[in-house]
Amino acid sequence: MSNENKSIHEFDFNLICEYFSTIERQGPGSPEVTIRALSFIENLSDESHIADIGCGTGGQTRVMAQHAPGHITGIDLFPIFIDLFNIHAGKLNLQAKMKGVIGSMDNLPFQEEALDLIWSEGAIYNIGFERGLNEWRKFLKAGGHVAVSEISWFTEKRPAEIDAFWQEEYPEIDTIPNKVAQLQKAGYIPVANFILPENCWTEHYYDPQVKAQEVFLRKYKGDKTAEELIENQRHEALLYSRYKAYYGYVFYIGKKI
Repeated sequence: MSNENKSIHEFDFNLICEYFSTIERQGPGSPEVTIRALSFIENLSDESHIADIGCGTGGQTRVMAQHAPGHITGIDLFPIFIDLFNIHAGKLNLQAKMKGVIGSMDNLPFQEEALDLIWSEGAIYNIGFERGLNEWRKFLKAGGHVAVSEISWFTEKRPAEIDAFWQEEYPEIDTIPNKVAQLQKAGYIPVANFILPENCWTEHYYDPQVKAQEVFLRKYKGDKTAEELIENQRHEALLYSRYKAYYGYVFYIGKKI
């Protein structure tokens, strides 16, 4: 397997975490998109309980805390992300509204029907879209909402190169209508879905990585694994610039029946 086709999942997780902890977001998105998705959520109050699953360092969580009532628990498997999550919350005096805890999305630390909203930006793929929607549903109150962003095809057909790349990275990638059908099958009323704009990939995700990559490569000069990781990210960015008409992230919002 050539370096450019190596899956991100084949790299050491500690190395991945160190790299992604140096940038604001660990996946495509933006404050504007988080706020737009929040606009479809009804009936939140100061007593609402919200979980941000696969929260990373909490870039989107801080936006939620500033624009929605309730208390947010951020869940991530990696301690370095949770440490930064809580540090950033403290710097913005948001620690009363959001708290990060180490945990796994396939073993969530909540009681059944305890949550008003489950949020996950660019992270549900770690457990799988269908599995996540099905397994997380029991933690929501009746009438509670789920809001996740998920990589999706915009077209039924696409060039072989990008199709092969995403089938290797995430075989569950599918078209928007099929994802909405999966949401509905899992027991949710589809409330809304929308495509994340291009700047969520460029301005807020790939562009900040350019400087981070320079710093990372200086630190790990001569380290083949680190160099391959950066090459992998650069290749992914190149593919996006080439094939962005065919795929992207889509926000899916549903209401528990």
